[in-house]
Amino acid sequence: MPIDQIIDFATATSPAEHYRPAAEKILKGDPAQNVRNHYSSPDEQFSAGVWEAEPGHWTISYSEYEYCEILEGESVLHDNQGNSRTLKAGDRFVIPAGFTGSWEVITRTRKNYVIFQPPAAI
Repeated sequence: MPIDQIIDFATATSPAEHYRPAAEKILKGDPAQNVRNHYSSPDEQFSAGVWEAEPGHWTISYSEYEYCEILEGESVLHDNQGNSRTLKAGDRFVIPAGFTGSWEVITRTRKNYVIFQPPAAI
């Protein structure tokens, strides 16, 4: 594989996909989002890119493992047991598959993400 296959996030020109969570998942606000997926593996189990969201609050349920690095903004991750964690620029963490709760964007948030989607159980 040649070196030009390396994905450099600083120079990647992936188009932005604009979306909002499904209406039934929105708890507050109008959390417009966009994602620039810079890489997906051929089997589509691994992907990486940049995600951005405007203020709002919506429910989440993870079937994938996600590494996140907050680049700017402030968000709060809430679990279904009533706990929460404030996320700010510089924070790096993994959300494991099976996590359920909600994501609340306080100020416009941008993050790098790396996702691993395990194969579906047979």
